[in-house]
Amino acid sequence: MPELRQEIGPLTPRLEKLIHTLEWVRIEEFVESTWSGKGRPPHDRGALASAFIAKAMLGLGTTVALIERLQMDRALKRICGFPMWKRLPDESSFSRAFAEFASAKLADRVHETLVKERLGAELIGHISRDGTAIEARERPSKKAPVTAEPEPRKAKRGRPGKGEKREAKPTRIGQQLKQPLAQMLGDLPKRCDRGTT
Repeated sequence: MPELRQEIGPLTPRLEKLIHTLEWVRIEEFVESTWSGKGRPPHDRGALASAFIAKAMLGLGTTVALIERLQMDRALKRICGFPMWKRLPDESSFSRAFAEFASAKLADRVHETLVKERLGAELIGHISRDGTAIEARERPSKKAPVTAEPEPRKAKRGRPGKGEKREAKPTRIGQQLKQPLAQMLGDLPKRCDRGTT
């Protein structure tokens, strides 16, 4: 890190995190060179693979945005492994390299190697739960029919008249203040008796 800071200047926390990730993953060791010595040599596949990791870590949405960032940010260009004095590959070169990495299953191979190196035969103590169907009532349960008892005369709605007194109905919470726990729990509904659409 100190040598890199002297060479390219101060590093942001995200670039430092990228350096640690690239050092830990070592993706350039998994990239195969397919050049046979004839024709123009291809761009460094290790640098292109590192650039794709940087694209994901820095949240760059497109390859064009990655290329623009590499052109402006000397530190990022150096971290990914591109020579400072050479032109960057164009968008089509990045796309061809990405297609090669996808067909060679580069990410899968890197992930498999990292898991084997870091964990080996160690068991991972995670529990995965799926979305198993749970039986539940979709409609509210039907209320029991009320026996026909003579209803007391209902009070008129609105404000009581002069000298008229109405009994206040106690709320459920008001009733529970005077009840023992067993009776409170017994009064609570056990089945779904209300629903919305």
